[in-house]
Amino acid sequence: MKPTLSMFVVSATVCLLGALPAAADNTATVTPLMKKELPNYPGKEGLMISVDCAPGGSTPIHKHEANAFVYVLEGSIVMQLKGEKEVTLSPGETFYEGPSDIHLVSRNASKSKPARFIVVLLKNKDAPVLMPVK
Repeated sequence: MKPTLSMFVVSATVCLLGALPAAADNTATVTPLMKKELPNYPGKEGLMISVDCAPGGSTPIHKHEANAFVYVLEGSIVMQLKGEKEVTLSPGETFYEGPSDIHLVSRNASKSKPARFIVVLLKNKDAPVLMPVK
């Protein structure tokens, strides 16, 4: 069964889009902010979400068949794509993940403070928000 946006929102309980039901551990709240078809790009849509990540929250390895743009609002998050170095992002900093990137690390950098960020995904209309990678 492919994850859908509604499954993602209900089970998005790990930091930064780790919305895999088997990995749920209540460490993040994902709030959909906007979903909009892109008329100049037939078959594409934009999805904007807010992620509130609990202290120490992390995700399993995954990918998004989308262009994902992350903007950190508060706290710090650690990100790593396959073949790249880990980076720690603070408020005002950004991160990009392409459609073929594998997201190895996404976690709250703090074990005592929450993190909050916005994610904008440009993707195929009605495509899954994320896919698990083994």
